[in-house]
Amino acid sequence: MSRTGGVTVKDVDQHDFVKALAAHLKKNQQIKPPVWSDLVKLGRFKELSPTDDDWYYTRLASTARHLYIRSPAGVGAFMKIYGGRLRRGTRPSHFCRASGSVARHVLKTLETIKYAEKVTSGDGAKGGRQLTKTGRKNLDTIACQVANVKKA
Repeated sequence: MSRTGGVTVKDVDQHDFVKALAAHLKKNQQIKPPVWSDLVKLGRFKELSPTDDDWYYTRLASTARHLYIRSPAGVGAFMKIYGGRLRRGTRPSHFCRASGSVARHVLKTLETIKYAEKVTSGDGAKGGRQLTKTGRKNLDTIACQVANVKKA
């Protein structure tokens, strides 16, 4: 606790934290966006693909932060979180879930860099993914860096 100064992910602004973590993940040479990342729509309710070239790193960071705050969470939970409004013309809009393949690929990527691990059913959990100790430690370190930048 003394190394991070007692600062956790919950203590810093979520927008600043996600941007800092995305930049850290982009610097990491292990992670490469999938080849389809420039073509994919992030949900049925979207008309276009993302305009930001680094959207994949931002989604990785946002997913890791959500696993820190509330875990375990699975693909279905992230489909709900990143879902949005499906506009149906003159008919009323409805909620629509996001792409499941994108959520699944992001979670698999977090597993390959040892930030997340699968939770088996049992012990009161229904499954999904949760952060590993190294993932939690790295997120706290970045949160401390964000807090120090805000102080300065």
